[in-house]
Amino acid sequence: MFPGMPKWALFPRMRFTRQVLLLQIGVVVLVVGLGVALVSSLLRTTLSEQYGERALAIARSVAADPVVVAGAAARQQGGPLEERVQAVTRSTSALFVVITDDHEIRLAHPTPSQIGKRVSTSAQEALAGNDVVSAVQHGTLGLSVRSKTPIRQGDRVVGEVSVGFDIDELTGDFNRWLALTLVFGGGALLLGAGASALLNRRLRRVTHGLEPHELTELLYEREAVLHGIGEGVLAVDAQQRVTVRNDEAERLLGTPLPVGAPLPELDLSPRVHKAVAEGLPVDNLLAVAGNRVLVINSRAVKRDERSLGTVLTFRDRTDLDSLTRELDGIRSLSDGLRAQRHEFANRLHTLSGLLQLGHHAEAEEYLQTLTDTTASRAEPLGDQVADPYLQALLVAKTEQAHEKGMELRLADDSWVPATLTDPIAAGTVIGNLVDNALHAARMGARRPAWVEVGLLADGSALHVSVVDSGSGIPSSLQKTLFDEGVSTKLSPGHGLGLALARQAARAHDGDVWLADPGGTTTGALFVAKLPGLLADRPEEADA
Repeated sequence: MFPGMPKWALFPRMRFTRQVLLLQIGVVVLVVGLGVALVSSLLRTTLSEQYGERALAIARSVAADPVVVAGAAARQQGGPLEERVQAVTRSTSALFVVITDDHEIRLAHPTPSQIGKRVSTSAQEALAGNDVVSAVQHGTLGLSVRSKTPIRQGDRVVGEVSVGFDIDELTGDFNRWLALTLVFGGGALLLGAGASALLNRRLRRVTHGLEPHELTELLYEREAVLHGIGEGVLAVDAQQRVTVRNDEAERLLGTPLPVGAPLPELDLSPRVHKAVAEGLPVDNLLAVAGNRVLVINSRAVKRDERSLGTVLTFRDRTDLDSLTRELDGIRSLSDGLRAQRHEFANRLHTLSGLLQLGHHAEAEEYLQTLTDTTASRAEPLGDQVADPYLQALLVAKTEQAHEKGMELRLADDSWVPATLTDPIAAGTVIGNLVDNALHAARMGARRPAWVEVGLLADGSALHVSVVDSGSGIPSSLQKTLFDEGVSTKLSPGHGLGLALARQAARAHDGDVWLADPGGTTTGALFVAKLPGLLADRPEEADA
């Protein structure tokens, strides 16, 4: 043995399939061996009984012969009795036929020298009036299977008849039947070994040649991979039944995914059902589940041109979308501030030029004009909306609309004196509604284009209304407007804003709906109700 080499390296462990094969063959050999032993025992007993019954039948026929009865009663030795014994022995191939009197003295025997002598085996049972069947005894002619029956003259037993067959004859029959049994046993053994080999081959094919410990390791690795990654994994078979899923998939989809459940019966996004039903590869498909935006990838799995099902992975894009929306807001603010800086710099340059040229009156008039314009553009949001998040969102969207040549205004009857308890949900609903309204106003034919936002507090509920100057919602889209992927925009990647807004509202037991599809004077009117989204005002809390 080499230093450091484990002992099992020299004697590798036998493969499990081979162990199963040897165990099955061993069981078959044991069962066949026990069967052959049982059959041989029953066969020998049966043959012995058959020979005994045959001997008894011969003995009874001899004992019923009137000549034999008269000879036995007269204790006549030899003569007619001997002739009868010799004739029966020749015709039945018996080893012997012996007649005795009631004192166990032979009256007839195949060997004449034995006549007149006492029998070598006891005949008391037969002389007592009973039959003796299948007794294996050793007499003057050797070991034999014999039966005895009494000779009756009226009610008196006057002797007995004993008939025996050579044990070698029984053994010969037994050996012939045993050989036949062994042939059938060998056939059963070969059949069992063949079946075990086929089962072993099937086992290797089903397990792909893997050992049990390797299958166990694969199971552990599968569980570690499924539950250790940050993505949701869902696998369905060719009949669209759930076969594999991890906890992350249930968390992202927001619904239980029991193994074996039909996928069409589960409450999932229509895009998930579509990705599985089509069976085509899907990359980075966006879908809404609850208040989350998910990125779906799916692949159909095949082996030897046979469809095994589909595997889907899910990634959460909610946090990324929130950061994107915040970044868009910040970008809008920065763009607005940059535009204001350029505009302010241009005005300062104009004012500086007027002063340098000595046009003091014109400079004073220009400065007064700038002051009046700036004051007129100020929006007193602080009086109508107290929450800083709402103020920042409205300011950002106002600047965004201003840069696109549109007007975003706050409805005169807006009144929100409380602060938000969930700014992200409010931003999701209001931001998506305003973005869609700005797009609709810009694409509409009415000029100037505008969007009006209405915010109203009702206890802890926030009511939102957004109306634009666009062309309204076509009748073909009014019923499916909130479905995923439905959008009036031509560029791809849209159709999630309204679905996400409705999901966020329903997560707070609220809702978003189309109140008016639009008409001749205004565009579409969307309304949202967000219960529990406002906190109590400080003065109300003190009261």
